[in-house]
Amino acid sequence: MATTADFKNGLCLEYNHDIFAIVEFQHVKPGKGPAFVRTKLKSVTTGKVIENTFTAGVKVTTARVERRPHQFLYKDDLGHHFMDSNTFEQINIQVDLIDAPDFLKDGQEVDVIVHAENEKILGCELPQFVEMTIVYTEPGLKGDTATNASKPATVETGATIQVPLFIDQDERVKVDTRTRSYVERVK
Repeated sequence: MATTADFKNGLCLEYNHDIFAIVEFQHVKPGKGPAFVRTKLKSVTTGKVIENTFTAGVKVTTARVERRPHQFLYKDDLGHHFMDSNTFEQINIQVDLIDAPDFLKDGQEVDVIVHAENEKILGCELPQFVEMTIVYTEPGLKGDTATNASKPATVETGATIQVPLFIDQDERVKVDTRTRSYVERVK
């Protein structure tokens, strides 16, 4: 148990039969009436963000959530298979618990989010940036770099992203997995 005085960004708490992480909070002391804490909470299981107000000093139930490093092995009919980097134990995770499954490459390191009390897997997060090779894109024309136009490109995992016109096939690019967008060319 914790009180609103213990709130900090990233703290996980059990609320409305779900586990939420505090994204941001603000302690407010109005001129009239009791103090309260205005929060933005992100569901660890669904990713949905809600706003909630807690009365100052109220007790909340905290949840122990751990991020464990895992390595992606392969995908089959049963789901995506990962290996714990510390214990070498293999686990199976369904595709709906993975943030951006179409950016997973064999051997890639990810963080598996686990509820520590009951060992329930809550999700799987890829690194914010991954390097990918462009396997197919239309060739750009000389002089097309003046505008901020983009074109579709297919990366090695089969995902399609938008890239600038000057990017060619077989080039390596850095991709933001959260926004599914091109970041920069990799040398």
